Amino acid sequence: MIAAGSWVQIEQTVLRPEERAPQIPEETKKTPLLLWTKGFLKHEARLGDIVEVETIIGRTLQGKLVAFNPPYTHGFGAPIPELLQVGQSFRQLAQPAAKEEEER
Repeated sequence: MIAAGSWVQIEQTVLRPEERAPQIPEETKKTPLLLWTKGFLKHEARLGDIVEVETIIGRTLQGKLVAFNPPYTHGFGAPIPELLQVGQSFRQLAQPAAKEEEER
């Protein structure tokens, strides 16, 4: 059992496949539109139960309990080698201009 007040994630179906817009791609039309939300569990529950959570901003939402203590998994992706050099290149270009300014 997961205790009330625990940080959890729920899943909600926003639109069933038959409710999706007609102009979206066929592959997309075949799947429901899902929403995942994190919040504090209002009542003790088990994974898979339909529960209510209170979000950080105070909204109460209902959905299927899918995760206990879910991590944040977003990131900025892999480094881009060309961008790693930008700061160094800029400093090299700016140094002569800075020296000229000092000499004035």
